[in-house]
Amino acid sequence: MATYLYRLGRFAFRRRRLVVLVWLGLLAAGIAGAAALSGPTANGFSIPGTESQRAADLLQDRFPQAGADSATARIVFQAPPGQKLTDAANTTQVRQTLGRIDHAPQVARITDPFTAKAISADGRTGYAQVTYDVTAQEVTPEAQDAVATAVEPARAAGLTVEYGGDAMQAQDSQSLTEVIGIGVAAVVLLITFGSLIAAGLPLLSAIIGVGIGVTAISAASGFIDIGSGTPILALMIGLAVSIDYALFIMSRYRHELSTGLEPDEAAGRAVGTAGSAVVFAGLTVVIALAGLFVVDIPFLTQMGLAAAFTVVLAVAIALTLLPALLGFAGRRVLGGRIPGLRAGDPEAAGRVSAGRRWGRFVTRRPVAVLLVTVIGLGALALPATDLELGLPDDSTAAPDSTQRKAYELLSEGFGAGFNGPLMVVVDAGASADPQAAAAATATAVRGLPDVTLVTPPTFNPAGNTALLTVIPATGPSATQTHDLVKAIRALPDAGGAEVSVTGATAVNIDISDKLGGALVPYLSLIIGLAFLLLMLVFRSVLVPLKATLGFLLTVAATFGAVVAVFQWGWLAGLFGIEGQTGPVISMLPIFLIGVVFGLAMDYQIFLVTRMREEHVHGGTPRAAVVDGFAHGARVVTAAAVIMTAVFSGFILSGQTLIREMGFGLALAVAIDAFVVRMTIVPAVMALLGRHAWYLPRWLDRLLPNVDIEGETLRRHLPPAPDPREPELVSRDRGH
Repeated sequence: MATYLYRLGRFAFRRRRLVVLVWLGLLAAGIAGAAALSGPTANGFSIPGTESQRAADLLQDRFPQAGADSATARIVFQAPPGQKLTDAANTTQVRQTLGRIDHAPQVARITDPFTAKAISADGRTGYAQVTYDVTAQEVTPEAQDAVATAVEPARAAGLTVEYGGDAMQAQDSQSLTEVIGIGVAAVVLLITFGSLIAAGLPLLSAIIGVGIGVTAISAASGFIDIGSGTPILALMIGLAVSIDYALFIMSRYRHELSTGLEPDEAAGRAVGTAGSAVVFAGLTVVIALAGLFVVDIPFLTQMGLAAAFTVVLAVAIALTLLPALLGFAGRRVLGGRIPGLRAGDPEAAGRVSAGRRWGRFVTRRPVAVLLVTVIGLGALALPATDLELGLPDDSTAAPDSTQRKAYELLSEGFGAGFNGPLMVVVDAGASADPQAAAAATATAVRGLPDVTLVTPPTFNPAGNTALLTVIPATGPSATQTHDLVKAIRALPDAGGAEVSVTGATAVNIDISDKLGGALVPYLSLIIGLAFLLLMLVFRSVLVPLKATLGFLLTVAATFGAVVAVFQWGWLAGLFGIEGQTGPVISMLPIFLIGVVFGLAMDYQIFLVTRMREEHVHGGTPRAAVVDGFAHGARVVTAAAVIMTAVFSGFILSGQTLIREMGFGLALAVAIDAFVVRMTIVPAVMALLGRHAWYLPRWLDRLLPNVDIEGETLRRHLPPAPDPREPELVSRDRGH
């Protein structure tokens, strides 16, 4: 592989104008496609094959007027202290407000709280249900604004009026804070390379690659339904890996130039060596992201594939566009230094780097280092034992939002269960007496624990399907509500009728259950495939095993921190989520596992590849670890800081999933890079010695040689030794 990549790097360098024009053409096409073809993104979730989805499909077929898939909003009214909503003046204000909402865009019907008996026992609080003729993701901002305008006169008259529901979810928009990492990345690159040109090229190539990826996804939204979080996650992952991959190749290019090579030869060798690591690192990320298809949840598969697409683009950009840009820059990547910044690589300048000092410290005390780090990560992972999963609702909205206030008013006036009603569907098509079957089902549901109210059955015009609304005693995310849904589904069929449960609460429960059941198969798939890939890269059994165990430590510690912050509320004020704690988003663990595994293997490959390179070229086990670590630590540190900064910017997102994902990824990268890969890895490698590279002979014969160290290049190309390298190696062979 190294030979092919070497040729590709030289080709891109020499045909730089053609390569740059091709990539700019793709960017222009993406921008034009996004402008002409993009459609709206979706906020809803559907889980084919689950009972809630089958029940919703049945209602859509037989009982479309029930609006099972329609968006809904709840308008909650509360009279001032000492008054009741049934007072004449207050009743007039409520009905005038509902009359204005009835004329709002996309509204299908409204229930009157007075005729529907939706007034609390003390008479102060009531609510109206607004049903739209479109799904939640199709509700327009104009329709939402009409509701906000309609309630103002009632508020001015002294009533408290708040509204919530899936129709009133805030429209997500891209924020400048979500790309704050670019600024941090620029600073880190400047410090790392000490050169404006060397720092600017990775940023430029990353922006072009991410631009192509995001505009292509936006154009695709005109043909397929794409979730609102998909472009943001693609941007998050694509931006981080694009900068990192370009950083690794740029660093190797500067090293090759410092040995006296001509720029085109340096570009070829940089792509042939560091580029090989980039290819395999990108493959691990793509495997982890594309592997989300085993979960069999369309929106999650879509997010994984979109993010994987941006990673493929990042690899292609690093292997072709970056060497083409280097063709324009030539040796100027070594110049243009910023006053006050020292040379980028201390090792190349003959100085003892901080990485070399740290590597020596760890390899001299490997057992003590291992004990301290593993115990520390274990302590951080402890909160993960209390992990609870769910989907966001109005109870986790911002405390000052109208959605949160409406949720709390309903809970105070009627009970928490009114915020998460269950839709029980009675399919009585095969029943001899549908009316009796529906009545028997209603009686059985009333007898279950944690049931506050069961409405009388409502039949479709054909008389073969009935709908009951069940109000639980507990909120949508409570364990008791989850148990109630299971209990209703477990009821025996009454008179030949089939009973099923749907509604937003039941859908959320089904999503959580399906994600939990898919976790083990998914983890097995990505770990198995990545283990084989790493065994191919490192020609070792123990190194992939160590990498996998280190990843599990990272994930456990990350989950512990996520639970402590987002579920328990520790440091909630620092992260701007005070008063918004609740269960961790259901899809976060499985998505976090996939992304973190891919990114963790990035650092494993980039760091350990240099150790193996030193070992293959004759270094003693300990010297190979220290030398490889010294060469890779600075660039891995810069990459980790950049990636952490990029992900941290997303903590300020308005979407709960993106916010939790940004926090989890930022923390996971920091833990994996600085604790696992740069502390545990050299300690374990020092303890294993030559055994780290053990591979059975029969397996060695079976596995193809991908030559990630570029050994074929060294054999077939003229040597260009670094005059300082023998001195640096001798330091560690003699310590």
